[in-house]
Amino acid sequence: MREINDEAVVLRTYKSGEADRVVVLWTRHHGKVRVLAKGVRKTTSRMGGSLETLAHVEVDLVKTRGEFYVARHVQHRERLSTLRSSYARISAGYAVVEAIDAIPSDGVPDEAIFDLLARVLLTLDDGTFDPALVPASFYFRLLALDGSEPVVNECVNCGRTSPLVAFDAQIGGTLCDECRQGVALSRDALVLIRRMVGGDLAGVLREANPPGAGEVMAIAQEAIEVHFGRRLRAPGSVAPLIAPSEP
Repeated sequence: MREINDEAVVLRTYKSGEADRVVVLWTRHHGKVRVLAKGVRKTTSRMGGSLETLAHVEVDLVKTRGEFYVARHVQHRERLSTLRSSYARISAGYAVVEAIDAIPSDGVPDEAIFDLLARVLLTLDDGTFDPALVPASFYFRLLALDGSEPVVNECVNCGRTSPLVAFDAQIGGTLCDECRQGVALSRDALVLIRRMVGGDLAGVLREANPPGAGEVMAIAQEAIEVHFGRRLRAPGSVAPLIAPSEP
């Protein structure tokens, strides 16, 4: 039997049989793996509280003959108590792990993605950061890791630097007034995106509802959905957390 010990984040879970649960993990050294947690839904199970979505854990697993590993031991690495105490933070976390789960790479390790995911969870666990734009910032960073970071300093079509008035996720960036297509982009949203991808992300996340936040979240969601070629459901629960901009 193949045994592994690894650091992992729980992406999602679903029931199996009367007392078991299947747990989808993103691990540091083994990529995405599926784990059968036997008896975990029993009230006497010691692992149940450690295998909830968004948990950051250490796991001991054994490979079965099928597609699953079997969990032998699980313990928390980070408790993330601040994250779990807030509906807004949990919703933002779900929007992040759903995107990770969309990556079609079972068993293929990617430590850069794992490190990014772990940092996002710690960010959501930090009460000084507002959670509403954390998924958007994560999507932009995930695109950058894959070499698809959106162009935001010039027109992706002709190269003009101003005025930039639209964003098109299909072609990956901002467009000028002559090349405009996609969705309209306000000056506030453009400034905010540039701050997020240009090194002032911490400053952005310390602001509650900065101007253009709703546009940026919608743009980031469309960009990651186009990249994966599929719709994501969880970001829809984050949008109501962003107050509409005043006219």
